[in-house]
Amino acid sequence: MVASLTLLVLPPAYPSPPIISFNRFSPSSDLLRLTSRRLASAIKTQSITTMATEEDQCLGSVKAELAKLFEVSLKVTVPNEPDVEPLVAACTGKFGDYQCNNAMGLWSKIKGKGTQFRGPPAVGEAIKNNLPTSEMIESCSVAGPGFVNVVLSKNWMAKSIQRMLVEGIDTWAPMSPIKTAVVDFSSPNIAKEMHVGHLRSTIIGDTLARMLEFSKVKVLRRNHVGDWGTQFGMLIEFLFEKFPNFEDATETAIGDLQAFYKASKQRFDADPAFKERAQQAVVRLQGGEDKYQRAWAQICEISRTEFHKVYQRLRVHLEEKGESFYNPYIPGVIEELSKQGLVEESQGARVIFIEGINIPLIVVKSDGGFNYASTDLAALWYRLNEEKAEWIIYLTDVGQQQHFDMVFKAAKRAGWLPHDSSYPKASHVGFGLVLGEDGKRFRTRNTEVVRLVDLLDEAKSRSKAVLIERGKGEEWTEQEIESTAEAVGYGAVKYADLKNNRLTNYTFNFDQMLNDKGNTAVYLLYAHARICSIIRRSGKDVEELKNKGTLVLGHKDERDLGLHLLQFAEVVEEACTNLLPNVLCDYLYNLSEIFSKFYSNPECKVIGSDMETSRLLLCEATAVVMRKCFNLLGITPIYKI
Repeated sequence: MVASLTLLVLPPAYPSPPIISFNRFSPSSDLLRLTSRRLASAIKTQSITTMATEEDQCLGSVKAELAKLFEVSLKVTVPNEPDVEPLVAACTGKFGDYQCNNAMGLWSKIKGKGTQFRGPPAVGEAIKNNLPTSEMIESCSVAGPGFVNVVLSKNWMAKSIQRMLVEGIDTWAPMSPIKTAVVDFSSPNIAKEMHVGHLRSTIIGDTLARMLEFSKVKVLRRNHVGDWGTQFGMLIEFLFEKFPNFEDATETAIGDLQAFYKASKQRFDADPAFKERAQQAVVRLQGGEDKYQRAWAQICEISRTEFHKVYQRLRVHLEEKGESFYNPYIPGVIEELSKQGLVEESQGARVIFIEGINIPLIVVKSDGGFNYASTDLAALWYRLNEEKAEWIIYLTDVGQQQHFDMVFKAAKRAGWLPHDSSYPKASHVGFGLVLGEDGKRFRTRNTEVVRLVDLLDEAKSRSKAVLIERGKGEEWTEQEIESTAEAVGYGAVKYADLKNNRLTNYTFNFDQMLNDKGNTAVYLLYAHARICSIIRRSGKDVEELKNKGTLVLGHKDERDLGLHLLQFAEVVEEACTNLLPNVLCDYLYNLSEIFSKFYSNPECKVIGSDMETSRLLLCEATAVVMRKCFNLLGITPIYKI
């Protein structure tokens, strides 16, 4: 067991991205050159591991390599059935490592066409027999209704793992068929605190962005902050009242931004004269009056300072393009949609009717103002036409699913997006609520939503307390304690969220997430530290072993561990394709369990055994893959016990 291990953070093996940048963008002078052009070359639907060229081939995905072999076999087996996609999957049974499941589907297509085959098993036998010779395959067999089972060659597996150790984990990255994606996540509102409700969007969005980036995609990490709207009138007017020299108003002077917002709202509701001034302030702000623009910018900047505290702790990089950025594009977008006949009048408002939904998408309110739908359509247009994004991913709670569904359907009607599942495409990534111990939305005792920065600080504080209890205060420097507490505390919060299917609610519980047993970040960080300790205790130079040693998978437990390592690329592919980070978490936890089984087996003794070099390489390969999993999940690994 690893319950008693104490940890030390060393510099991460992979460079972390810059913490955050809030670059402001300004629309070009000729603001809208709208042609509502559909992207000229929509990329056809492909698996995310589909290769554009031989040079781009994914060296790490076993499933992709096997699919290429079965593709050749299928063309020979059924030459009159073009475009048959190989159906290859990892096996869960005892018959093999992978399985090709095309036989039954092919039989339903070819029976009655004068085929030589007499059923799915015969089709399966032909697929097996027509497979090209490959060093990666040790044996094949056919089971049941034509399932072709493949057993991988242990020698090929060992060579592939060792090659990864020499050439780097990036050689195991899946290759996406797209070049550019937008991930729209976090997106808090200006003048409001980031609370626990922003946790899931920020953490899940960062992980999806990391997985896409690992897959060689240029990811535009967009923070679509709420920095425009009628509420700014009351905020600006309240700022003028409290601070006549408003440009001297700082974060310290204003104090709690959430309290400032509430106070301005109370004044707005209670004082008709103030309300009238606030409404006029909105007009002046939107009219571009300098004083009001500067006050608005001041409020936004104070909010950004608060947001930065959260992003810095989470090590999340975002680039801000808020609602205000897209506001100038809205009139041109609405005009273009109107020319296409999509926008209709309804009860004084201008709307787009969506087939199958009984409420229209309002794009211009009855008072002539714009709304979220107006902004989201303008943002979608901009991302497709100006930023040339092929996949646009939005992260919000599941309650906004219908809104985005309507926006995407309107875009398809306009010809911006294809009606099938090919690229370019837009996806809404919904997620459930964070609940408290009472099963209700997570709040403080006085019913306030929990400030995210306080939550993260509490996680770090609890982690630090454990280190002090274990006597590390006397052994370590303050910096070592601080960095370890951050890695464990923040990592625990992230992993507790990511390991759940994002569509479900989950209960926030510090004791559970900071437990060093079970499927938690703490347990996994301990497991990684343990592997690093094994390698250090050997006294061997692992870099030298990578180039001079030889990895062998002679024992069943060694082979099981090697097979799981080799499946890393296809797991990242699945998590990316389905936008489900929990798939990667499951893989990481299973990896630690499979390693534990290998290491605890007396027959697989590492240090001092005849197979020490090979098993040290297997330990190193496990540590490398674990570190990449941590990297993709935004968790800082721990290296030393």
